Amino acid sequence: MKPPSLARNLISSLGLVIALIALVNIAFLVFVDLGAKNSNPYVGIFAYVLFPGVLCFGLLLFIAGILRERLRRRRHRPDEVPKYPDIDLNNPHTRHAVEWALVGLSVFILISVVGSYKAYHYTDSDRFCGTTCHEVMHPEYTAYKASPHARVGCVNCHIGPGATWYVKSKMSGAYQVYSAAFHKYSRPIQSPVHNLRPAQETCEQCHWPEKFWGAQLKVFNHYGYDEANTPRETRMLIKTGGGSPTNGPTTGIHWHMNIANEITYVATDEKRQKIEWIRVKGKDGHVREYRLEGSKLTPQQIAEAPKRRMDCVDCHNRPTHIYTPPDRAVDRALLANRVDATLPYIKQQAVTVMTKDYATTEQAVSTIAKDLDNYYKTSYPAVYASKKKDIDRSIAELQQIFQTIRFPEMRVDWRTHPDNIGHFYTQGCFRCHDDQHVSADGKRITKDCQACHTMLGQAEGGVVMTDAPRADFQHPIDLGDLRALNCADCHTGSGM
Repeated sequence: MKPPSLARNLISSLGLVIALIALVNIAFLVFVDLGAKNSNPYVGIFAYVLFPGVLCFGLLLFIAGILRERLRRRRHRPDEVPKYPDIDLNNPHTRHAVEWALVGLSVFILISVVGSYKAYHYTDSDRFCGTTCHEVMHPEYTAYKASPHARVGCVNCHIGPGATWYVKSKMSGAYQVYSAAFHKYSRPIQSPVHNLRPAQETCEQCHWPEKFWGAQLKVFNHYGYDEANTPRETRMLIKTGGGSPTNGPTTGIHWHMNIANEITYVATDEKRQKIEWIRVKGKDGHVREYRLEGSKLTPQQIAEAPKRRMDCVDCHNRPTHIYTPPDRAVDRALLANRVDATLPYIKQQAVTVMTKDYATTEQAVSTIAKDLDNYYKTSYPAVYASKKKDIDRSIAELQQIFQTIRFPEMRVDWRTHPDNIGHFYTQGCFRCHDDQHVSADGKRITKDCQACHTMLGQAEGGVVMTDAPRADFQHPIDLGDLRALNCADCHTGSGM
């Protein structure tokens, strides 16, 4: 009698069943994915990553069963099974088996190529980056969608062009998947990312530093914490300048770029907020080193310390994942009339309730509605009766704002991720420009306001406070000489 097929064994049968189940699921999920208006991240994971892996596992199990059965038969009946497969294409049975095997192999290769292509693009998609690990990346993805770079793909900044960094990112991603699966991640996710690709290879693929020059008009709008929510406007000319000698003098803020000048520094904290040593190399090759007064770093410690060469993200450190302070977020909502500025003390009350610490977002949303509604009901009953719709509309907007800027479950807000642009709520520019970094020849890194901007005018409640041009900033409240203070010493983003 003809011996039974080598594939007729438990292992091969199990592998074939697994492969068929995986194949049916892949076909179904691909059909769902192609027909859906809004793709679901988990459909992509199962269709292009998980089930193809299961399919390969089933096929390998099928082949392993055949090989095991072959070895078993050779041990017990060596004459029955030849040492090598006997492939005689003149035999119709063998020929048909080879034909079906080639067809199956071709289909498998085609599926593998298409699946690998889809998996490659899917794992590079913004939805995959932001929603697969929903709790972990929810703050980053939410802030990203509300940012100026919302139309720039995550991989364009985090990976950039080229295969080398793509491979590095996937290797790093494997550990991140493990961390997410077993809750090994920190709350909040720490920043800055110390192994981030240099800005010259990512940011500068779109932004062209050699073309930066001139100055920009910037208007800052704030609202007071008084009953009338008094509006305040400050107009400044920001001296952005440029860093390329070919387009004019290398002056202004962009003087710091690595074109004509090279700046290296040592930070003594993980967030790079405390900078104690700075090295500046000018376009003429002249080098000057600055040390923070009172720094306890020894020359040996400075020599051994990891040094960072300054680039775009040292100032633009929150280009996308921006966690706005409540003070600024409420100002913007008032300016856009999404929150009613005629409600008494709405700025004060909104910032107060949004700054409180909450265990969950659900608790925060509920408390914002309860506290603000109760405040106007008890403190301003006439306003509550006449402007109930405006109060409800303002509360709904503040609830939405909170869910965009604060994430209690991951302990993320503007305090955990300071923004280094400017110096209003954080030290920002004053990390270096504090008049306390001194070189060996006595030169100090200036804190002069005129170095970066010129005051064009200020107004409060529609009344002009200062006329343009004016070198110094006039505080709305007379606090005396402010030169020894930084803005962030008082302005914390959560009210005064």
